Amino acid sequence: MENNNLSIKENSELRRDAREQLRGNWLTAVLLCVIYTIVSGILGQIPYLGYPLTMLIAGPFMLGLVSCFMHLVRHEPFMFENLFDGFKKFVPALLLQIIMSIFIFLWSLLLIVPGVIAALSYSMSFYILNDNSEMSAMEALSASKEMMMGYKSKLFMMMLLFAGLSILSVITCFIGMLWITPYMQTSMANFYQNLKENQKTL
Repeated sequence: MENNNLSIKENSELRRDAREQLRGNWLTAVLLCVIYTIVSGILGQIPYLGYPLTMLIAGPFMLGLVSCFMHLVRHEPFMFENLFDGFKKFVPALLLQIIMSIFIFLWSLLLIVPGVIAALSYSMSFYILNDNSEMSAMEALSASKEMMMGYKSKLFMMMLLFAGLSILSVITCFIGMLWITPYMQTSMANFYQNLKENQKTL
């Protein structure tokens, strides 16, 4: 896969783009993230069935969230309905979530660092599946691993910043997460879009 590094944006540019894209769309973005968090949280509280149900919808729901923010960064209609796009690809999304979780868990058994590297390697999987509905879960994971070659440290630095912002949200009793989460999701979507535009395979 060929890269054109001259066109790869700095993280600061990707975040700036995210802020511009969110202008006028903050309410929708915040509500989408709130709905995602509430539904996931409620299912997790169901006795005995919480974990299986959460695992069952985690993949499709994540794919739907990815679809929402990809619509935003591509200047396409940004609507609540997109949150359920992942259920149109239920089986691939479910398998992707399960396989990715297993892989990251197994790498984490070695040490924390290999687990983090694995998570970064597979981080673009849902974005790739969103754009390539014919792909299998394993193909999306492989494509993500290839796409992230040379860019894992770049994404790590972006996630480190958002981790810091999340910690600071304690000051606001986590109310700040209402803005941090959409900001992070939009920045991640921009990260993927920028890599995609500079890599010819996907």
